Parts: sequence; C-alpha cells; structure tokens
Amino acid sequence: MTAELTVRPLGADTWEAFADLAEHSDAFPSGCWCIGFHPEGVAKGDGWVATNRARKQARVFAGDAHAALVFSGDRCVGWCQFGPPDELPRIKNRREYEAALAPLPDWRIACCFTAKGHRRQGVAEAALVGALDLIARLGGGVVEGYPEPVEAVPAGFLYHGALSTYEQLGFTRDRLIGKHRWVVRTHIEPR
Repeated sequence: MTAELTVRPLGADTWEAFADLAEHSDAFPSGCWCIGFHPEGVAKGDGWVATNRARKQARVFAGDAHAALVFSGDRCVGWCQFGPPDELPRIKNRREYEAALAPLPDWRIACCFTAKGHRRQGVAEAALVGALDLIARLGGGVVEGYPEPVEAVPAGFLYHGALSTYEQLGFTRDRLIGKHRWVVRTHIEPR
C-alpha cells in the first residue's frame, strides 16, 4: 500500500530528500539535476554531474529555485519545478514559442518528474497541484506549462507533464509548439 502523499516546497530543509531522488533515478535527473531550464543550463564535459548538482544546490540555498516536492512518507518520490520566466528561460521549442509570443506568464511549470515505481499513483497530479498552491502563496498570476499528450510520449519521458492532467486542473490550450508539446495557461488567484 502506498503511503499518503504530501507536498513540501524545495528549500534548504528539503534539499537532502530532493538530492536522494535525483541521485537514484535511472540517470534522470541525476545528470541534469533539473538545472536545464535555468539560465546557465546543463553543464557538459568532465565533472558535469557534480557541476549541475552544485549549481542546483546553490540556487536552492539562495532561494532561486522553486519546486513542489511530493513525499510518500519520508521519501521524495516526485516534483514539479516552477518559477518566473527569468528563473526558467530555457524552455523547449523556444523558437516556435517565440514565433507567436503572447505576453509572458508570471510563472512557468518547467519540469515534472515521478520516480520509477511511483508512476500512475497520483504523484504527478499531487506535484502540479502543489506547485499551483505554492504559486498562489507567492502571489498567483498567469501560469504556463508545456505538457504533451500521454499517447505521444512514454510515461518515463513526460518531463513536462501530461496534457490531460493540466486540463483536469483548469489549464486551457493556447498553442502547439513542437510536434506534440502544447502551451497551456491558467490564472491562479493569490492566497
């Protein structure tokens, strides 16, 4: 039986739980450390994994990285990364995105991840709901995500989340970028 899922924000107090998940997740995100959407992007070359870990840790401890972490008991089993556009400027399909550029959102959902063995148990939805709750506490506003239909991408590669999950939570389709990736938007009231 799965333990009840809880959500906590990524921060200095949850870093070790996040790091444990990142280090034990079949090469993703252990290599990128969810730094790829930040301005500096993923490091390459010798020592790249350690560099990405250090970059992410520095951002987290400085308060320059946002995510909703999902816990099953004491173990972090997933997350949903979010932040303002200047924190997460390196989105996928950027050329197509900018070709029909609407006003930038207040917040972006950049990366969603569920650990192997915990998929199809509500972790991804809990992470997205948690991110939206944290965004509301941070002032709310327009939130944008870049999900794909589940039939287009294997579950282990849905790093932007499932389109159906976003739509169930009130996001509406704005435009298609890339072959399967949608720009979806919603507005979250502040709390």
